[in-house]
Amino acid sequence: MNADQREGVLDAARYLREVRPLDPEELCEYVEGRPHPAVVRQVLREAAYDLRIREREDGTFAPVEDGPLDLPVGEIRRFPRSHERRLEDLLVERYGARWHAGESGDRLRATIRRVKDEYYRQHPVEYDEETALAYAIYHLPDYYAVGGYVAADLASGGLLPRAVRVLDVGAGVGGPALGLLDLLAGEAVVEYHAVEPSAAADVFERLVESGPNRRVTVHRETAEAFEPAGEYDVVLFANVWSELDDPEAVARRYVESIAEDGTMVGVAPADRNTAIGLREVERALERDPGLTVYAPEVRLWPGRTPSDRGWSFDAKPDLAVPDVQRRLDDAAADPEHSPGEFVNADVQYAYTFLRRDGRRAIDFAPEASRFARMADAEEHVTERIDLTAIKLSRDLGRNNPLFKIGDGSEAVDHYAVLTRESALNRDLRRADYGDLLVIENGLLLWNDDERAYNLVVDGETAVDAVSVP
Repeated sequence: MNADQREGVLDAARYLREVRPLDPEELCEYVEGRPHPAVVRQVLREAAYDLRIREREDGTFAPVEDGPLDLPVGEIRRFPRSHERRLEDLLVERYGARWHAGESGDRLRATIRRVKDEYYRQHPVEYDEETALAYAIYHLPDYYAVGGYVAADLASGGLLPRAVRVLDVGAGVGGPALGLLDLLAGEAVVEYHAVEPSAAADVFERLVESGPNRRVTVHRETAEAFEPAGEYDVVLFANVWSELDDPEAVARRYVESIAEDGTMVGVAPADRNTAIGLREVERALERDPGLTVYAPEVRLWPGRTPSDRGWSFDAKPDLAVPDVQRRLDDAAADPEHSPGEFVNADVQYAYTFLRRDGRRAIDFAPEASRFARMADAEEHVTERIDLTAIKLSRDLGRNNPLFKIGDGSEAVDHYAVLTRESALNRDLRRADYGDLLVIENGLLLWNDDERAYNLVVDGETAVDAVSVP
C-alpha cells in the first residue's frame, strides 16, 4: 500500500467512524486501487489510538466510549502460558531444546545468582543477551503480575481513559508491559512506548508485540537521553529508579510529559533498599516540582510530608510456579543449590502514584481537635489516642498481627499491633493495603528495640475502615 492509499483509508475511517462500525471489507471500496481488506485492517490497527477506535470480536472497528476505563479487579494467579511459550522459544533458539540442562543451564543459573548478588549489593547490572534471558526467567512472571495490579489500581481510581498512552521508561524485558497490556487492551486502545537501551530490548521486542488495540514502539535509548514527544496518560518507572545514577533528576525530566490528568507511576521490589529508594524519589518529586502523592501513602494532614524511612510495600497471592523456573531449578545439580532457589513466584512490591492535578485516592483531612498527628507521637506515649491512618502493609507480625500505618506526617515508623481482636477492631486485619482507618482509643507505646512507635489495638480499641469518595 502506498502513502496515498494509506491516507485514503484514514480519510474514509475518519468520515465513517461516527456513522457506523468500520468494516475493512467495506472501507477498501472507498480507496483508489481497492487495497486488500487485510491491508486495510492493518492500517486501522496501526492508527487505532489516533482514530480512537477499537477492534471488536467481529473484526469491525468502533469508536472508543467516553469516560474512564472500567476494569474488573481480581487476583492474578499465573503467568499466561502464551507468554511463557514465547520466552521458551527464545531460550530454545539460543541454547537448544535442553536449554535448562548441561552447560547452558549452569550458565543461566550462575547468571541469576550473579544478578541477585549485584542487586543485593546495589551494584549496577549490565545486560547482555544471556543476562537478559536469565533475568526474564526469574523476574518476568512476578513483574507481569505487578504490571497487571498497577493497571487495575489505576483503573479503579478512574485514572485511565479508554484511549491510553503509556511511556515505560527502563522497560527491561517486558514484564510490567505484558501485565498492563493484557489488562488494558481487552477494553481500551493503547499506544505503548518503551524506552530500553540494553540487550533487554531484544527480549522485549520478541515478547511484547503490537496487535489488536495496542501499538508498541521500542526506543533504544537511555532514560537520560530519550526525548519524549507529547503527553502520556501513564509515565511508568518500573524497577528502574534503583539502577539510575540520579533517579530524582531523571524522573523530573519526565514530569512535563505527564498529561494534566495523567499519572507518574513508580514501582520497586519490596526489599528494603529499593523500596526506601522509591519513597526518596517520591518525596523529592513532591517537593520539586510539586507533584501530589495520589496513593498509597496519602498525606492526610495538609502541608505535612512524612520523613520516616518509608519501607512500605504490598503483597499479593503467590503465582503458580512457571514451568521455565521449575525446569531450571530441577536441573540444578551443584552442591550450592537448594530446591526452589530459581523459583520466584511471590508478588511483593512498593509503588507510588503521583499526579499533576492535585488528586488523591483519599480526599480526607482529619479534624485536629479530634485526632492526634503521628508527627506529635512523642507527646502521647503511654496515652490512649485517636488516629487516622493509611494501612501500609500486610501482616508483618510473628506473635501478634502487626501492620505498618502512616498519616503522612510521621517522622518515625508507626505500627498497629493487634493484641486482642474483637468485633470493634477486626477492620484492622480485614482492611486492604492503602485503605483509610479511623482508630479510636489505641494505646501508644515506644518500641526501643525497633526504634518505632507501636499503637496497641486491644479489646478497648475501635478500628473502622472508612470509604471516602
